[in-house]
Amino acid sequence: MVEKTLETAVLDAQLRASGESFGRFLGATRDRVPCGVSVGIMETIPQLLSVVEGYLDEGYVRIKLKIEPGHDVEPVRAVRERFGDDVLLQVDANAAYTLADARHLSRLDDFGLLLIEQPLANDDLVQHAQLAKRLRTPICLDESIESAAHAAAAISLGSCSIVNIKPGRVGGYLEARRIHDLCRAHGIAVWCGGMLETGLGRAANVALAALPGFTLPGDTSGSRRYFATDVTAPFELDGGHLAVPTGPGLGVEPLPDVLEEVTTSTEWITL
Repeated sequence: MVEKTLETAVLDAQLRASGESFGRFLGATRDRVPCGVSVGIMETIPQLLSVVEGYLDEGYVRIKLKIEPGHDVEPVRAVRERFGDDVLLQVDANAAYTLADARHLSRLDDFGLLLIEQPLANDDLVQHAQLAKRLRTPICLDESIESAAHAAAAISLGSCSIVNIKPGRVGGYLEARRIHDLCRAHGIAVWCGGMLETGLGRAANVALAALPGFTLPGDTSGSRRYFATDVTAPFELDGGHLAVPTGPGLGVEPLPDVLEEVTTSTEWITL
């Protein structure tokens, strides 16, 4: 995350000086991006259905359900039966399963999911490739992908057909763009994941998600999904989408009063 933060700050300064937006610099081709939301494991099915309904009412175009052994098929079935086949639905296992669970995971094939995210351990590219042959549901890798080199290995092995690109995980937006370019060249769909970014990071993520290879809705939720008060003006959903900032650099500014309130220390560096 430190590398990403420094890289983003330098790019923001450079692009502000040249008057170029972050999206234009990265190669964005859209002015807004579709947004999905991640739903954690709930204590009861009724509670889960209520939460999902709330997010759909807000306009989110894709729902991601967290799953784990003992909490997978039934929650997915309940959401699909309640909200129908038209809802874009995917699941995230956060590496909770092993290849021995392949037959059980194949039960998810009946629900028309967009993907199952990171079902096996992050270093199990070979076993992900084996699992991919046993499921109809596309496999997406997340924790396994920390660089373009990891993405290349996964593609070569057939470990996935979709990649979740998290700029914070891969070290920044330049490496994220390299992964995007690699996946696009090999016909691998990508989407943009989040790591609880403030409005500054969210602006950059939205710009990244506007690149042409990002063909699936990402976890680029509105600001209020995570923050009562953001350090920038909040990102608000409009028809299930977020607008890509067009101003120089990141295209957003920290709110001075909020920034002062959350700042714990400052340091001036002179060259």
